[in-house]
Amino acid sequence: MALFSKNNVRQRAVGAATNGSPFSADGVLAERDFVRALSLERKRAERSRNAFGLMLVEVRPAPVAGERSTVLQRMLPAIRASIRETDVAGWHKQDAALGVIFTEMGPKDKDSILAALRAKVTAIVSSSLQREDVDRLDVTFHWFPDDWKPVEPGHPVGKLYPDLVERNETHRIARSMKRGIDLLGATVALIVLAPMFLAIAIAIRLTSPGPVLFRQKRIGQYGAPFTCLKFRSMHAVNDVEIHKDYVTRFIAGRVEPQPSATNGKAVYKLTKDPRLTRVGTFLRKTSLDELPQFINVLLGEMSLVGPRPPIPYELEAYDIWHRRRLVEVKPGITGLWQVNGRSRVRFEDMVRLDLRYATTWSVWLDIKILFRTPFAVFSGDGAH
Repeated sequence: MALFSKNNVRQRAVGAATNGSPFSADGVLAERDFVRALSLERKRAERSRNAFGLMLVEVRPAPVAGERSTVLQRMLPAIRASIRETDVAGWHKQDAALGVIFTEMGPKDKDSILAALRAKVTAIVSSSLQREDVDRLDVTFHWFPDDWKPVEPGHPVGKLYPDLVERNETHRIARSMKRGIDLLGATVALIVLAPMFLAIAIAIRLTSPGPVLFRQKRIGQYGAPFTCLKFRSMHAVNDVEIHKDYVTRFIAGRVEPQPSATNGKAVYKLTKDPRLTRVGTFLRKTSLDELPQFINVLLGEMSLVGPRPPIPYELEAYDIWHRRRLVEVKPGITGLWQVNGRSRVRFEDMVRLDLRYATTWSVWLDIKILFRTPFAVFSGDGAH
């Protein structure tokens, strides 16, 4: 049965969410509806853990205006006739990039599935287009959920998350204002707090051997790694497995809260971390160890407000839907989590706070969080 039969539940659902027909004149989903279908399929896969594939077909620029769209439209009948009823075809970019969502790919090996799809599509294209048109095609395949590797430069957000790209474009002025606040705030903070930076640096050097700054690889937006800066709060030589074991169990929900030495309230934190120095214990409780991250903000790797960037081994323990906190928005020094209990919050609740921040973000929300942060720090609520 063809993809566009009346029995196609997925596309009827997409059509019901829009005004009028979801299909463009050529019988496939228009760009807006295909992007929405892709977003819904991502969210379904996050929960069900059933992978899906995304194929994109684009044509390199042609000398004649509109020829790219004509080449793609000539492929449509063959594409529609060859894919499953549950797959979804449409314009990833109207008249410029044709997309097909291959749903419910199952537990088979990803590479073998993609190889089979590529062979099938190549045969279809060769039978429906002339050789010179085939040579101008760019056919790419993307897998969700893909395996994020911190050594890679980043994530193909424009392919699998076109709805987020569109959202950022819509809020371009507000995003520019956010970056302006980041630059101004970080610059002022570094100047005003310079004496404190010096005092902390001296205290660290006098009380324990090793560097003043602690440089740690973290994962930023779209999975791009960067070096996060902190004042060193631990002994220069320590066992990273202590924290790795704890945070892995914390993410999995297998950690019980412990009473904080600050105010006795229960926290999800290593309350007796043997790696901390005397000065480091104070820096952690007051969050002063985070101050060098204003430099990360100036470099554009972080924002003043956003989710906390994870360590690579934390990312390895993430469930699929947890990763969305790294895609939706740039990591920050403070955020909804920090002003709503910090370490008193379970991991999944922290992720939900990050996602709520991303979906309700505004410049005014950032300002409110920034004003609430000093109170959260001085009150010690959730700190350790």
